[in-house]
Amino acid sequence: MEIHPQYIEHNGKQEYVVLPIHEFQKMQELLEDAEDLLLLRAAKTESKPSERIPLAEVMKEFRL
Repeated sequence: MEIHPQYIEHNGKQEYVVLPIHEFQKMQELLEDAEDLLLLRAAKTESKPSERIPLAEVMKEFRL
């Protein structure tokens, strides 16, 4: 992803960044996706093996 930031200075130092809205929205989407992935990984780590049911059992139970 390519971004085109513009910097705003305060007292001679870069303090703020302005981005085109579509670039900002794309960055937000990517960050949300990364957060979802982290939450999924954490949930998988926390789940106990006994809580998992093989797909074959689920399909049999629901007659699929």
